[in-house]
Amino acid sequence: MKAQGLATGRNVRCIGGNRSVPAQLLKAGSSKPSTPVQRKMVVVAAQTQRSSVATPAKQKQYTCALLFDCDGVIVETEELHRKAYNASFVDFGLVIDGEPVIWTTEYYDQLQNTVGGGKPKMKWHFNKFGWPSSKHGPVPATDEAKNKLVDELQDRKTYHYTRIVEEAAEARPGVLALMDEGLARDDVAMCICSAATKEGFIKVVDSIVGPERLAKFDVILAGDDVTKKKPDPLIYNMARERLGIPANKCVVVEDSLVGLRAAVGAGMHCIITPTASTASANFCEEGASAVLSSLAGTTVDGQAYQVKIADIFSKLCDDKGCQLVPDIQLSDKNDECPIPWAVGSWEMR
Repeated sequence: MKAQGLATGRNVRCIGGNRSVPAQLLKAGSSKPSTPVQRKMVVVAAQTQRSSVATPAKQKQYTCALLFDCDGVIVETEELHRKAYNASFVDFGLVIDGEPVIWTTEYYDQLQNTVGGGKPKMKWHFNKFGWPSSKHGPVPATDEAKNKLVDELQDRKTYHYTRIVEEAAEARPGVLALMDEGLARDDVAMCICSAATKEGFIKVVDSIVGPERLAKFDVILAGDDVTKKKPDPLIYNMARERLGIPANKCVVVEDSLVGLRAAVGAGMHCIITPTASTASANFCEEGASAVLSSLAGTTVDGQAYQVKIADIFSKLCDDKGCQLVPDIQLSDKNDECPIPWAVGSWEMR
């Protein structure tokens, strides 16, 4: 039996509900951040402020968490990443065995489903196919020289990526609506956990999610915040630890096998919204709780849908009280996983 759903759409304040922008980050006479750098600082300041003013009683209202990956989930950026990598390779004149380094769409699809993070992708590729020479020098011979080349390539890639994002990126269907519903509640912690480097990540979320919405999230982590990238579960474990919520009360939205393995490795439930480049993977066999083409769309019988918090979490009560728990019910929204989700039994805390 499906647990009783909670009413949605309540106007409540999240942890540390003071959303004011520090005065030192604003131009004189302005009420909003005026530059991307200032907006980035506002996000960090807002997160720090929430942590410092949150009380234990308020924190206990969060009984579960919804965590979003960024690239491929919030915005379909994988092809933009590929173009940015290739542009950086051209700028550096990378050559392996006399051939220029180019990542095709087909190859990048395989690469992104194998390795998480930009620098690990390049190191994996160069270790397998050989390290390149460039306009700046011969094939690097030491680990220090290899790391330097990859660092410089990543910086150049980020430059191209931020430019491309401004021109072409847009939110995937349904993701902002689901975020807004979750952010309006006090019983669901909201997080973004991306393997991308912070500079490129900030550009995407600043452009697509927006600084006002970002300031309401409880935890935001980028690839620079962890020592191990997905598929290692470190980033999700770190988010859970900061929230103080058990792994089995967390639901992750991912788009790739790399992200799914990170979520499952952290002991969390995972909903997959694949992209064109990841859709061929067998997510259900690897432990996905549900696989949907997107968070909003049209069912096979032509009915429009939007995934809501009530499709992912439900209120469960016992003699100790009631709380929100994961209860993923997406079979009416083209869920591709054949085994129905069961809420099971939960220890109330």
